Amino acid sequence: MMTTEPTHSTVDTDPGKIELHARNVAFDLSETPLHWIPGHPMSSNMITVLNLLLPEGERWFVETFNEALPLIKDEALAADMRGFVGQEAMHAEVHDRAVENWLRGHGIDPTGYLKQMEWIFRSVLGPREGTAEQKQKHLIERLWLIAAIEHYTAILGDFALNCTWVENGADTAMADMFTWHGAEEVEHRAVAHDAAAYFADSPLRRARAMALAFPFLVWLMARGFRFINSQDPSVADKSVLDKTRLYVGSYFRDSRVGVFPKLSKLALATVTYFKPGFEPTDIGDTAQAVAFLAASPGARRAA
Repeated sequence: MMTTEPTHSTVDTDPGKIELHARNVAFDLSETPLHWIPGHPMSSNMITVLNLLLPEGERWFVETFNEALPLIKDEALAADMRGFVGQEAMHAEVHDRAVENWLRGHGIDPTGYLKQMEWIFRSVLGPREGTAEQKQKHLIERLWLIAAIEHYTAILGDFALNCTWVENGADTAMADMFTWHGAEEVEHRAVAHDAAAYFADSPLRRARAMALAFPFLVWLMARGFRFINSQDPSVADKSVLDKTRLYVGSYFRDSRVGVFPKLSKLALATVTYFKPGFEPTDIGDTAQAVAFLAASPGARRAA
């Protein structure tokens, strides 16, 4: 029986250094309903936002890491970064397919939101012109922003590995897709931090990156949630008051039964980022992630 309590690697469970690599996966969403967690439509829609948000973000991760790799002289770190790049590229591809083959099939036109994501990640957060020194400074700022974002993807990955989607009758293909992604986020959770710290590490850099990452992600998720609900027939025609009641009631009910993360735990996890001696490996259990990845139906189907 899964729980929603966070997990941590221990001396007994930690498998030690593992080689990161992209996995071929295939998820058949042809029979997956829009509200893929039965009885929990708002959590279904909020988690579905990740299908819209992640592809452009992960392509930005890949491009930024490819920009940094020629400057890395530590071969072990470079190998981890190449594994990270492969996994993130596969994540982007899988979520792109989900949007095109599943979300559009349910009458949700994602064009407007996807264009916004393209502009943000390609134009606003893309490389800048300037001197070599200015370009490297901007590269380091982007690496720390990615590290801060990866703090949250690791937290959400740990949640996916320990939530109650399956117990609540969630569509098996969609649950497998998000849990596969979450498990790989736990597996490579230290790489972005290590890459940023290789160039320059300081409490100020961490704080500045987190101060940007937290409101940035909240805004993008809220915007995507509103975007999907504006096209979801079960929500679109409700009044503002009725929508507010629905959202608040759904959050408390869904987080209580473990199909949606508790905001209090996300807030606490944000604070832990600033603890002296914090390491990304403090989040999640590598052994649990690797075990799931070995058994994932989507990964086994594509093997």
